[in-house]
Amino acid sequence: MYNRAEIIDRNFLTFVKEGRLPTPKQAVTHPSLAESGLAGHEVVDLFESQVMSRLLDLRARELKNDNQCYYTIGSSGHEGNAVFGKAFRVTDMAFLHYRSGAFMAQRAKQYPGSTPIYDGLLSFVASSEDPVSGGRHKVFGSLPLLVPPQTSTIASHLPKAVGAAVSIGRARDLKIQAEMPNDSVVLCSFGDASANHATAQSAFNMASLVAYQGLQVPIVFICEDNGIGISVPTPQNWIATNFLSRPHIQYFHADGLHLLHLHHVARLAEQFARAKRKPVFLHMSTVRLLAHAGSDPEWTYHSMAEIEEAEFNDPLLHSARILLENNLLSADDILSLYQSTKARIRRISDYVIHLPKLTRPEDVRASLTSCVRPRALPPMPNENSRREAFGKEFEKLATTPQHMAKLINYGLTDILLRYKNCVVFGEDVAKKGGVYNVTDGLFAKFGPRRVFNSPLDETSILGTAIGFAHNGFLPIPEIQFLAYVHNAEDQLRGEASTLAFFSRGQFTNPMIVRIAGLAYQKGFGGHFHNDNSLAIFRDLPGVIIAVPSNGADAVRMMRTCVKAAQQEGRVVVFVEPIALYMTKDLHVEGDKAWSFLYPSPDAADAEIALGEFGIFDNVESATGSAGRNAGTRYQGTRDILVITYGNGYFYSRQAEKELREKLGLGVRIIDLRWISPINWDALMREVEKVPRVLIVEECRKTGSLSEALVAGIVERASALPKIKVVAADDCFIPLGPAAAAGLPKKAEIVAAILEMVGK
Repeated sequence: MYNRAEIIDRNFLTFVKEGRLPTPKQAVTHPSLAESGLAGHEVVDLFESQVMSRLLDLRARELKNDNQCYYTIGSSGHEGNAVFGKAFRVTDMAFLHYRSGAFMAQRAKQYPGSTPIYDGLLSFVASSEDPVSGGRHKVFGSLPLLVPPQTSTIASHLPKAVGAAVSIGRARDLKIQAEMPNDSVVLCSFGDASANHATAQSAFNMASLVAYQGLQVPIVFICEDNGIGISVPTPQNWIATNFLSRPHIQYFHADGLHLLHLHHVARLAEQFARAKRKPVFLHMSTVRLLAHAGSDPEWTYHSMAEIEEAEFNDPLLHSARILLENNLLSADDILSLYQSTKARIRRISDYVIHLPKLTRPEDVRASLTSCVRPRALPPMPNENSRREAFGKEFEKLATTPQHMAKLINYGLTDILLRYKNCVVFGEDVAKKGGVYNVTDGLFAKFGPRRVFNSPLDETSILGTAIGFAHNGFLPIPEIQFLAYVHNAEDQLRGEASTLAFFSRGQFTNPMIVRIAGLAYQKGFGGHFHNDNSLAIFRDLPGVIIAVPSNGADAVRMMRTCVKAAQQEGRVVVFVEPIALYMTKDLHVEGDKAWSFLYPSPDAADAEIALGEFGIFDNVESATGSAGRNAGTRYQGTRDILVITYGNGYFYSRQAEKELREKLGLGVRIIDLRWISPINWDALMREVEKVPRVLIVEECRKTGSLSEALVAGIVERASALPKIKVVAADDCFIPLGPAAAAGLPKKAEIVAAILEMVGK
């Protein structure tokens, strides 16, 4: 009664043999074989892909019972999606639902030498020889088939699919070496329940809005509607009612149980999207068999009559009827194909269960930042092109010290000039130049195809960046304020940061996410514009996190990040302290100690290596400014070492001067610059030289970097120094004069150091 896999298997054999097959839906006019656009042998071929997908599901259940399989969310009931594997080209990038087994089997037939059964079984048993993830997850993915791997996605892949679609025309216009041909379309499949997700709604809105503005969005959204979200029924006609009237998204409906009708509609959808370059919503009605997964007791929420009704509407039984009605195969032929495929799958599975699996943590981690297809660095632009791009600002580069916002602007100019595949975008970044004018003038210099505004939707911003990166671009999206990231953090957590890991570096998301953030804005904006927590980024394995404290470092670090993204496919979060954007002075008004010359891109110190921190010694260097003396090295005994970054470094420099001049205390300061990675070996060499370490942390103490720094020092130190932390209060930041009350500043740093040295 409860082993529905066995029952579905037995039903197919019995019902085909007896000719007891379901009839097509009466509400749909189904095309004839001639009208479907398929030849007879093509229908047989599609049916074979459906059978392969089904029998892989059944074998997965058997292997799970023997503790040999680790994933049983199958494709049973959704096998109609084999049609999409045929109707669309192998060069049409596909972001897939987790029930896309038949699609993968059929698309593999477009690529000679593919082994979909073998590859699928390797994935089921988590073998390290799985060509996609190397045993890290059961995913549908393939570089030759242009299918980036997705895990158990619930709509999180839709925004990047829209971004990839938009990037096709942009790549053509800019003559970018893209992954997809200029006439490609993008496929994106998902379930009916996922269509209600906020992330999905963001993607639909983005596609509709961009198309409304007259831009090209050649995407086919494929909603595989089985009427159930695990146990929750989708209201009848909800999907059709919801999407029939979406502006600038063409709606098509297809009977997903009927191969001929589904292929006929799929061809119409494909032709519309490819010719019109506009978004399509293809609504495929189907059923779900074998519950949600192997651990899902469907009979607890569906009656046996409902379960059996769905099982009788098995798409394989409908396909068998079509084959018989059109005299394409006899019942014996159908059963023979089914049984021979089953035997083949069993033979292969009996072999793959003995293949190696990942066991060592270093092997699991190996793909976190891997990149098997590095991109070459473009040549440096010549002086004439730079002079033209910078215009009247060119002479100021080497003569006039500037604040951080202006220097980042200069840095982005050089980056856009050198990297022709680079695009800068976000809310208000184009003509307006951003909230803080950091991107001022870039739109005029590089045009609307390379510097452009986004909708007010962080999910779409990050999704667009990921999609562009999939198609050969180097995106630099801007998130207007750090707090806004929380609206869209799964695009980094669940999508961008995991892609290399789950594809063994075959697919990567090279991108630099610029974020204006952190606190100290003199009471303006309150909590939502003074978010002082980086915790959401710090636990993302493999993601680079940069927090510069001054403009010169920001430029050098940005170049390093862009290089890492271009060559290694790295994902970077680049946090720019808003309070330091316009800061020119350090100690007194007019001292210009926080203004710096623009670092020349061809200088020996044009970049700052990942993990390389700056050391300020209180023996003033000849140049005497933070960015230029960042390489000063330890010259003798000092009383205390301060470890900090960002705004914390700025205030620590102020405290150091007061302690040195008034009390004669020697303080050295480390500006970490990089929150991840941290060069622990180099850091501990500095820590071992001092008896006292003060950590100045501008983020809230709970969940802050200071916790990791203290733990790391305690864990590694041969002789433990005295350690103290000055961090922000575990409190949100209010509006007005009290905004800085809970933040570490010069006074708090001075007091902490005096306490540590007993003065």
